[in-house]
Amino acid sequence: MTTAPHHLASVFVELAGGGAPGPPGVPTLLARLTERSRELLGVRATAVTFAPGARDTPQVAASGADLRRLELEALDWQEGPGHVCRRSGRMLGDTPLTGTTARQRWPRYTPRALRLGCTRVAALPIRGHTGPVGALVLLGSRQTPLTGDLMALGQSLADFAAVTLLREHEVEAGRVLAAQLEHALANRVVIEQAKGALTARHALSPDAAFTVLRGYARSHQRLLTEVAREVVEGRLDPARPHG
Repeated sequence: MTTAPHHLASVFVELAGGGAPGPPGVPTLLARLTERSRELLGVRATAVTFAPGARDTPQVAASGADLRRLELEALDWQEGPGHVCRRSGRMLGDTPLTGTTARQRWPRYTPRALRLGCTRVAALPIRGHTGPVGALVLLGSRQTPLTGDLMALGQSLADFAAVTLLREHEVEAGRVLAAQLEHALANRVVIEQAKGALTARHALSPDAAFTVLRGYARSHQRLLTEVAREVVEGRLDPARPHG
């Protein structure tokens, strides 16, 4: 296996998020990792699973739609080379899929992979600061084993990609949190405006105005922010008796 240094360098730049304006995002990085690892390592197919936190839904990418479906099903089965690698955090070496060992170990995964034309498999951990956060699965179609040099390069790709993936995950999490905070602030503002409107209309204290808002929302099974917005817009006066 030989790779021109300039080509290898361009792959690492791409995995670092270069070559496009703005942050690439986790799905784009996963797609790049599958395609570039398949190309550089000369294997038939690749798949990658990424879940940075125990509560995060794993994200899956693969070099083909059929393989991606298989890897998604393997998550539900808790079976297959990617599952073993993610759980252990250790490299899973070259494993023939045509033998009895693979069939016994992965009774659902193995026949599906064979039908896709893959006869051997290996898996490399994607490692974070505190442990494994995913796995890169390599599938071959030749009788030639996946060599140590190939595995070493694959692990380098996985390690390098892990840095960018975790960075992008943090960026995306920050965006979600910022949007949540912005939404919460907007809701708080409209509630305060509604309290002010009721205070002015009915000479209520702010606490009493809030009690009126909350009581109306509860008794009518409505969201507090919806009630507050209608008060601000002059379409509702919950402090006025309603017959």
